[in-house]
Amino acid sequence: MYTEKVIDHFLNPRNVGIIPDADGIGQYGDPSCGDFLRVYIKVKDGRLVDVKFLIQGCPAAIATSSIMTELAIGKTIDEALKITDDDILEAIGVLPEEKTHCSNLGAGALHLAIEDYLENRKDN
Repeated sequence: MYTEKVIDHFLNPRNVGIIPDADGIGQYGDPSCGDFLRVYIKVKDGRLVDVKFLIQGCPAAIATSSIMTELAIGKTIDEALKITDDDILEAIGVLPEEKTHCSNLGAGALHLAIEDYLENRKDN
């Protein structure tokens, strides 16, 4: 049902955890009914130098969140905002049709974390 890459990212997710002094935090999904993702970002000189996540979800949600962090780290703010659900799906490979919606969590939470970072910068 899942490819080796999906299984690898599910069993060995990259960048799981919290950034205590995160520059931005984004949440996407609904914890009361299933998949829920929280993304933390650290920004230095306009680039995402660290991206971590915590997730409640299925294997596909965990795997797509893991691959999202790999796509985002090192990107400029503008580049990271251009990461789409399709980019995440392309990077992770084939998912069962009923699981493709899981990629929506990663891009959505990442974009919200960046928006949070940009809003926090305006307040300073």
